[in-house]
Amino acid sequence: MAGVRETSQRGFRPAHRLLDLANALRADGSLSREAMADLLMRHGETAQDVAGSAFTEDDAEALRAAVARLTERVLAEPDVDRAARALNALLAECGARPRLSRHDGHAWHLHVDRGDDAGWADWFTAASALGLAQLLSERGGNAAAWGECAAADCTRLFLDDGPGTPRRYCSPRCASRARVAAHRARRRGSG
Repeated sequence: MAGVRETSQRGFRPAHRLLDLANALRADGSLSREAMADLLMRHGETAQDVAGSAFTEDDAEALRAAVARLTERVLAEPDVDRAARALNALLAECGARPRLSRHDGHAWHLHVDRGDDAGWADWFTAASALGLAQLLSERGGNAAAWGECAAADCTRLFLDDGPGTPRRYCSPRCASRARVAAHRARRRGSG
């Protein structure tokens, strides 16, 4: 079943994996199983974890649906209270009970799904919901730690897991373009 291993000094980061997959699926709603497998490997899955019989086309379809649900109910939800309630519902639905797992050659790591035989969508939903819930609680629960880019022509999602003013844009490039467009609009209006 889908396992994880540490991918950085900070360890496994399921919210980042969710965000990368959500943005990839927003860019291409029919993202291939192979492209999804490549993305999962960049986030710690092994080639064995995502081999054809371990990660089938049916698994990929279920994972696409899980990502769409997480995106719609949480990542694209501007109201933090509704997003928090959605996270609680997703965790309850997945039977989320934290446990340490060590399987398929992976080091000990946290799982919150029903068991090592849980399907990809169940595993992904539970781990992603837990990751987002942790980010939300670390921010004090008053503002979501994620959002959609505020740039007019951008639909990318972002995580706001740093300190300071809440983010509104997915990248410095989008923020700059929005500032330049606002400046030009003000100049046209006063000219």
